[in-house]
Amino acid sequence: MKPLVVLPGDPRHLRQKFGEFCFSPIVKGHGGFILRAMTKSSSAWGPGQSAQLYGVTGWGAGYFSVNARGHVSVRPVGENGPELDLWEVVEASLHRGLELPILLRFQDLLRHRVQELHRVFEEAAQEAGYQGGYQAVFPIKVNQLREVVEEILDAGAPYHHGLEVGSKPELFAALAMHRDPESLIVCNGYKDRAFIEAALLGRKLGKRIFLVVEKLEELPTILSASQSLGVQPLLGIRLKLSTKGQGRWARSGGEEAKFGLSTAELLQALRWIEECGMIHGVELLHFHIGSQIPDILAIKRAVREAARYYARLRQQGVKLRYLDVGGGLGVDYDGSSSSRESSINYTLAEYARDIVYNVLEICQQEGVPHPTLVTETGRALVAHHSVLVVNVLGVIRKTPVLVPCPNGNPHKLVRDLLELKATVNQGNLLEHYHDALQIKEDAQAMFDLGLLDLSTKAQIEALYWELLERILALYGARRSIPEELRTVKDHLADRYLCNFSVFQSLIDYWGLKQVFPVMPIHRLLERPTRQGRLVDITCDSDGQIADFVGPHGEVAPTLPLHPVDKEPYYLGIFLVGAYQDIMGDLHNLFGRVNEAHVFLDPDEPGGFYIEETIPSLKIREALSLVQYEAPTILRAMKTQVDQAIRSDVLKPTEGMLLLEAYERGLEGSAYLALGQNEKEPPLSKRP
Repeated sequence: MKPLVVLPGDPRHLRQKFGEFCFSPIVKGHGGFILRAMTKSSSAWGPGQSAQLYGVTGWGAGYFSVNARGHVSVRPVGENGPELDLWEVVEASLHRGLELPILLRFQDLLRHRVQELHRVFEEAAQEAGYQGGYQAVFPIKVNQLREVVEEILDAGAPYHHGLEVGSKPELFAALAMHRDPESLIVCNGYKDRAFIEAALLGRKLGKRIFLVVEKLEELPTILSASQSLGVQPLLGIRLKLSTKGQGRWARSGGEEAKFGLSTAELLQALRWIEECGMIHGVELLHFHIGSQIPDILAIKRAVREAARYYARLRQQGVKLRYLDVGGGLGVDYDGSSSSRESSINYTLAEYARDIVYNVLEICQQEGVPHPTLVTETGRALVAHHSVLVVNVLGVIRKTPVLVPCPNGNPHKLVRDLLELKATVNQGNLLEHYHDALQIKEDAQAMFDLGLLDLSTKAQIEALYWELLERILALYGARRSIPEELRTVKDHLADRYLCNFSVFQSLIDYWGLKQVFPVMPIHRLLERPTRQGRLVDITCDSDGQIADFVGPHGEVAPTLPLHPVDKEPYYLGIFLVGAYQDIMGDLHNLFGRVNEAHVFLDPDEPGGFYIEETIPSLKIREALSLVQYEAPTILRAMKTQVDQAIRSDVLKPTEGMLLLEAYERGLEGSAYLALGQNEKEPPLSKRP
């Protein structure tokens, strides 16, 4: 792809005229676009090859694909709905004043996930003749952002979609957001008296709030507070099933689980509740065997076990109405449709059918009414709706530029490497690798003894890595490549320096090695010729991504990428809507990124509009979170500048300019603006 000409004007109008070409913006704000034509080298590569290479068909779930222009496209209401160009959405966000990195929220996609969840359960119930009904609650711990919770409640209003909370702050948020008297608020987690009383006050407002007993010790407080306030509580009981979960959160279930009552504790709890005259308030039975459950068989076993508990309790006279099967509905992050930790071996429809049919079968066997089924689905609702777009700031390559030989007389070790480089062929690849490795080790030993100068050492290192690149190129895509060279191949990968923080935006990757799909959002009509890993802008060596989704759902140590030139190069990190917004930390004080909320609108150019933009955390705000208040640190800086002026280190004008720059800098974003428009000239160039 080579630039032909810079054209002014709106890119949409230019595309109508030159539809067969790709456009890339030059510097933001200059109003120009570079018209780029396909060259012979890239003509054999198309959207289909890129979609396969990055596994989009698997993890995209019908929401993401590659369009004919070589850009990632988004279909927020599924594969049969309208298509948006992700590049255009990013450009529109930049024109709204945001800077990269940007988190894009496709609110229509969020609504579509809610509607799909209810549709599959309704269809499963109709198909099976299930009479108990279905209600869902959203666990707001998955994404507590108000805009997300509001969108889910609005989309779920026809189905009485409720909320699940696990802490006092979450309960206070839910009490304010919840307005539907027919939907549920399920209170999980350990509770103190203040938590319990807040829930009971919500009962006075007519809300269907369930206090779920997680441990036997909290039940006396619930019963006492209910009597004191004169409120009939709605009670749920969490079971500690023998069935264990699977995947990274397998310990959430089973007999060693943190939460839940054993069978003996369950019977004890019911006796206490009955003695207090509140047994008719026990309406909900609950279990949870973990998040991101990859294997449907674990879900089936847990549902059948819990349904048996439900049936036996009904037979004993406990008027249970709800069976809450908890969360665990997973997301196919790697697109393999398997029981790997980052995938699931079932569909949303299969999940619904298996719950409905297994509960139905147990109820028919035991002769008890069908309960209303409740799910606490969170991850599967919100993961797809958010995309993090980051810009590449530069590339760190393993192979440096060769240093000229001093006096044109190369060292013997250099000559040996040059000879290996000139004679390498298909028949001696591994032998030449071993010889080169020996030369490199000999050079290091000589350097440690003071027998090798820096220029020679630099030449040897550069030649060594160049030779390894040539050896690997000759191996090509052979499956028989020796294991030791596979490791070398990973070490040779480029490091793409990206403008984001792993600790802030992908905390589950850092903490749990959760794989997230990553790919360029443009230049997908070009065959990628480099292999890279992503490193962030934090000062921590753990701030990198070195696990990527491969073409067939496998996890690869490097990502195919394009060479980075002077034009912007944007990467998308997908399926980040669950937990990443909330659990990210303030490592290096970067804080939240810029955010744009995108809605479909067929009457708008590009078929969308941006309803709201939320700026990233300012430096002043980030510092304030760790008790560096702006007035305090400004006074401290002014004291130092005044002292420098009195000591004749600074002139007064220089001191004032320095203070102005410092104060202005506090209002800037914590993320880097390299390659983006600077709103102010550098201090040295100001008048």
